[in-house]
Amino acid sequence: MGVLQAFERRLGGLVEGAFAKVFKGDVQPAEIAAALQREADTRKNIVGQDRVLVPNEYVVDLSEHDYARIEEWADPLGEELATMVREHAAESGYSFVGPVTVGFEQKPTVGTGVFKIHSRVAAPEGQAAVPVPATSPGPRPAPAGTLPRRPRLIVSTGAEESAYFLSHPVTMIGRAAESDVRLDDSGVSRRHAELRYANRQVELVDLGSTNGVTVNGTPAARAMLQDGDRIDIGATPIIFRLDED
Repeated sequence: MGVLQAFERRLGGLVEGAFAKVFKGDVQPAEIAAALQREADTRKNIVGQDRVLVPNEYVVDLSEHDYARIEEWADPLGEELATMVREHAAESGYSFVGPVTVGFEQKPTVGTGVFKIHSRVAAPEGQAAVPVPATSPGPRPAPAGTLPRRPRLIVSTGAEESAYFLSHPVTMIGRAAESDVRLDDSGVSRRHAELRYANRQVELVDLGSTNGVTVNGTPAARAMLQDGDRIDIGATPIIFRLDED
């Protein structure tokens, strides 16, 4: 039985079918579950030998109408969706840095019958962000004596910070849904900038954005990044890190 089918089967047995009545409308739990799987797949990052890190905290944005319909069942539904994400991760060989949670928020910008998902990698407070496999046994450690340099971005959004590991040759930053690093910032263009990773070096390239990019306070169309550089895109500050593993 597939992960989605198992989720739907469990959901059907909750609170004597109450979910079937609550969700007799536009937004369906199975659609949210499928979107959560896609979110994990899209946001996956290779962080070490046999380690693929995916977000562990997910939030589903709903319209006022849809949020009111599910608010009473938000906790049990969130738990079932979190279980589904863990099962999908185990099946795909993904790891987390902390407990998997799925929550719901009401957003006035989201239309009725539509939902949006955003996610982040978040370690428990006071703990280091060490990848934890969805199932044991754990992945094999890197060979002794290997200290790879791992470029990553630390993105600050309000009081929260998210880490994005650069594991592909090109990482696109922008406001578009297909961006590798998505910034919910009105000052950010849909395709704002790229990070090009080759030969253990990372180059930042402005893609002709409306508001441009600054590196350490200086406007830059292109820049080779160094550990600790601050990148400002729109109103979002980003720190580039190149640490030893």
